[in-house]
Amino acid sequence: MSINTVKKIDNMVKVNTVLISVSDKTGLEDFIPGLVKANPNIRILSTGGTYKHIEKILGKKAEKVLTQVSEYTGQPETQGGLVKTLDFKIYLGLLTETHNKDHQADLKRTGAVAVNMVIVNLYPFEQTIQTPEVTPEKARGNIDIGGPCMIRAAAKNFIRVASVVDPADYSLILEELESMESMTTLETRVELAKKAFSHTAAYDLAIANYLRATSFVDIQGAYDQIL
Repeated sequence: MSINTVKKIDNMVKVNTVLISVSDKTGLEDFIPGLVKANPNIRILSTGGTYKHIEKILGKKAEKVLTQVSEYTGQPETQGGLVKTLDFKIYLGLLTETHNKDHQADLKRTGAVAVNMVIVNLYPFEQTIQTPEVTPEKARGNIDIGGPCMIRAAAKNFIRVASVVDPADYSLILEELESMESMTTLETRVELAKKAFSHTAAYDLAIANYLRATSFVDIQGAYDQIL
């Protein structure tokens, strides 16, 4: 038996901490205020352009609820946002279990907090490769690493984390939070996990298909000037 096999879980999980990092910011104008309304003491962790967008949406309320991921982890974003969320504290927050004493000790030891909801969508790889001016370098630059990792970690831990990848689900999630005192149900988390894994699978397949269809000669040609 795996040492990490759970023995107790909760159907209802309160959303106290949310991690948000999205390329597609559609719907955040309503969703973010809705999250804060459902739980005025919510903590929102965010990065880069998403952080700035949420800060603008919330105005003065941002001072109370919004935190830069870099401030939380103690690690500044690397040049060009290359590494932002790939951090030990982030993944403890995503993968630890509520009723596992060792996991709770790890959170306390590192100063990490349990994340109850992840709102992430990915770099626009498919849109990028469909543009006439696409190059292998532009395609490579739009391969998201941190996003799929966060989505998969959240979806794996559906026993207490809601993994949100589709803005079309925002209104349904808010309805549940408003009616359930800012809590999600296990049923909702499982359904979101199904969609999350389908999302990352399709994303990886698009990358694999692009690389299969691109000859080495084309890739080599794209880098001839710097080889």
